[in-house]
Amino acid sequence: MAGKSFDMIVIGAGPGGYVAAIRGAQLGLKVACVEREHLGGICLNWGCIPTKAMLRSSEVFHLMHRAKEFGLKAENIGYDLDAVVKRSRGVAKQLSGGVGHLLKKNKVEVIMGEASVPAPGKVSVKTDKGTEELTSKNIILATGARARNLPGLEADGERVWSYKHALMPPHMPKKLLVIGSGAIGIEFASFFNTLGADTTVVEVMDRILPVEDAEISAFAKKQFEKQGMTIREKATVKQLDRAKDKVTAHIEQGGKTEKVEFDTVISAVGIVGNTEGLGLEKLGVTVDRTHVVTDEYCRTGVDGVWAIGDIAGAPWLAHKASHEGVMVAEMVAGGHPHPVKPESIAGCTYCHPQVASVGYSEAKAKELGYDVKVGRFPFIGNGKAIALGESEGMVKTVFDAKTGELLGAHMVGAEVTELIQGYVVGRQLETTEEDLMHAVFPHPTLSEMMHESVLDAYGRAIHF
Repeated sequence: MAGKSFDMIVIGAGPGGYVAAIRGAQLGLKVACVEREHLGGICLNWGCIPTKAMLRSSEVFHLMHRAKEFGLKAENIGYDLDAVVKRSRGVAKQLSGGVGHLLKKNKVEVIMGEASVPAPGKVSVKTDKGTEELTSKNIILATGARARNLPGLEADGERVWSYKHALMPPHMPKKLLVIGSGAIGIEFASFFNTLGADTTVVEVMDRILPVEDAEISAFAKKQFEKQGMTIREKATVKQLDRAKDKVTAHIEQGGKTEKVEFDTVISAVGIVGNTEGLGLEKLGVTVDRTHVVTDEYCRTGVDGVWAIGDIAGAPWLAHKASHEGVMVAEMVAGGHPHPVKPESIAGCTYCHPQVASVGYSEAKAKELGYDVKVGRFPFIGNGKAIALGESEGMVKTVFDAKTGELLGAHMVGAEVTELIQGYVVGRQLETTEEDLMHAVFPHPTLSEMMHESVLDAYGRAIHF
């Protein structure tokens, strides 16, 4: 029998899918959203949100140890890992429930089950009750991604963990190896290191946080080492020998391999798109290295089939997925939105110190042929940073010397994940150095460093 018909069907209810569904409904479309596991996807349940809750716990723990500096007393400081995890899961649950409420409020039909696309315009969903057949001229793939498993380094949940195990750790690591120093690896390294794990990070590239500006990576590395982390760059974990209570890692660096024992390993070596089981090959959708190939408007080239978020490739960020979801919903409803520009999307890493950036790094801007002006301002020159007891950090800005266009901004230090948005808005409004110089920044705030960094690019910094 013919199934239900919709104007738009979204497969996946993560930050791409549920936002696309809500925007479509706001625009008067009849929308269905299919999800096989959790509303809110990885981001809300196993990613962005629960990690931030855990990192907040470790940050407060770190501050408690510094009580004396602030004229305070805190004795016998300790933590209860189970309670930290319980709080994190509670935060995730609250938000996941919130997504369900929003979808219902916007009259989106939510179908829990596993979807496939047997033909253009058709979606088949395996649910608890059997198979539902749906039809729609517009199908949005928003199935996300999962942790990449390298052969020999697979997670087993006991001594070798993926991000999911690390969010519900079966034990507190004493000696921890983190493989991969992207945002996920560094955040977990930062969390467990702060709670007292002897932490080693191994990165195959020539520096940690390889997508960041080189100067920011170097600054962050120094801070991590100060906190007792061991950082090994241009290094590879060749194999893991697993025993009941330990793992021996074979680490190759500079042509030499050494064996090091750890009691816990976290693998954070990238992600692969969830493209299986959808029937994409038969549909004629192009998949390249587990990611669906799309144009700048998220079109797959197969009529009426779109792909957004992690499944559509880098940058693998929740806010990119949400924005693409809104764009596609508006196009389905007959609008003419602007495409999402990858270089206008900020990246945030919530380690201690935080790292945030938008646009081109200094090296990338030069590589693209720009003549650049670069400004920097250190946290030590900022009154608010010193009052907060957070004097380690810097703000760096990169301008086109010819036009004054803000090409990129890069920060490391306390609360920079909140500050970066100022530069994101600036770039969206096509700001120049002149606009930023004329803007009056409130005092005393960390944001004043954003002003000073711009001034410094033009030899005009006041407080440094």
